Amino acid sequence: MSALSALEQALENRWEALWARVFDKEPVELLDALRRECDSNVVVCSGRRVVVPNAYDIELADFVHDELTRRGSRVGQALTDSLARHGEHHGYEWAGPLTVHITKSRRVPNGRYRVASRVMPHVSAEAFRHPAGGPAGSPSGGDHRR
Repeated sequence: MSALSALEQALENRWEALWARVFDKEPVELLDALRRECDSNVVVCSGRRVVVPNAYDIELADFVHDELTRRGSRVGQALTDSLARHGEHHGYEWAGPLTVHITKSRRVPNGRYRVASRVMPHVSAEAFRHPAGGPAGSPSGGDHRR
């Protein structure tokens, strides 16, 4: 059992070393970059309404992206959750459903990242009920029961 514990500790140390290498000591740096991106794109609509972008894209170097996805990590969800708490704390209103996408980029040097934001329009569920090809139940979409 101690060999298994040693292996687990070694893997945990490797994971922490990866985070330190990727994000200059702590993953907090990436979250801070997301928060800065959010805060720098605030649109004040009224005294009570402050809107911010809802789609955030993080570009990671190939090696970093591969390492994170190989482990099945839920980094994107964790960052989305943290950014949502940041927005709630500041009273921000998201321009639509909040998402953080992590992608691989060859343009980013190893160990670095790029963060960008945009407003991604909200797609209503109604758009999925009636495909462009015709009403629900037609051969082009909807219900295919016979």
